[in-house]
Amino acid sequence: MWLLLVPSSWFDQVIPVEYSKIEMFIFLILVLLMLTVLTKNKFTFDEVGFIVLSSVYVGFGFHYLIMTREVSDIGLLLVLFVIVLIWTTDSGAYFVGKAFGKTKLWPEISPNKTIEGSLGGVVLAIIVGSIFYAINPFLSSYITALMIILVTAIFGQIGDLVESA
Repeated sequence: MWLLLVPSSWFDQVIPVEYSKIEMFIFLILVLLMLTVLTKNKFTFDEVGFIVLSSVYVGFGFHYLIMTREVSDIGLLLVLFVIVLIWTTDSGAYFVGKAFGKTKLWPEISPNKTIEGSLGGVVLAIIVGSIFYAINPFLSSYITALMIILVTAIFGQIGDLVESA
């Protein structure tokens, strides 16, 4: 996970090797796969898959958070904007779901999530994100901000379902 998380510019300064981070990551995957053979499947292929997918999911997510922070002039505002959107979406989904939720979103994965709550989270994210942008218009247009709001609200909830699964 750390190989994927740390930006390449930081990695190259600390660890002077001639291999790329991706090459080292693939090598570590091969080592994990060799361990399945050496342990006679006491360490299973499924466990290797879980480790690899978890590392990619968490590692790349935080990698891009760090890279977003480094965007000149607007990086900090963009990270703050996305974090506020995620909090807003989660809060809106919770409160709207508690008040009006009837239709289960995906009961096998997350039994308390409702479609009404999910839509409420997106609506609240649009409202709060629009207010955030009106106070501090740091992007080139409101349409860009709206696209970020929608993608963050929708994929944030999908990510929450993935973590629940």
